[in-house]
Amino acid sequence: MSDETSKPGTIGWHDLTVDDADGVRDFYERVIGFSHENVSMGEYNDYVMVPPGGEGVAGVCHRRGTNAEVPPVWMVYFVVEDVDKSAAECTAAGGKIQVEPKGLAGGRYCVIADPAGAICALYQPPAG
Repeated sequence: MSDETSKPGTIGWHDLTVDDADGVRDFYERVIGFSHENVSMGEYNDYVMVPPGGEGVAGVCHRRGTNAEVPPVWMVYFVVEDVDKSAAECTAAGGKIQVEPKGLAGGRYCVIADPAGAICALYQPPAG
């Protein structure tokens, strides 16, 4: 994420988490023209999707490990100052926590559903 996409209130990233990340990665390479960069997850790779001549704009991830509970949707990650506080506000405002707050890329995230059922993620970047 750049400095501009790590400010509270901005969209920091997009991810798609699916059972067949390799096949879906190939689909988006063919349909959109993305290339990919491997992100080692130990026993397998997830992928950063890169437009022609550009920088990574999204991820395609396997639905396993830390992503086992993430639904198979294009997930937008909204940047927040404090993910735990925002998660509490979510439930107080009638939303639901889909994935409890936990670590991600040096920061923290959770997955929520708003009162209408729409799903998104909240992301707190690492301090500093």
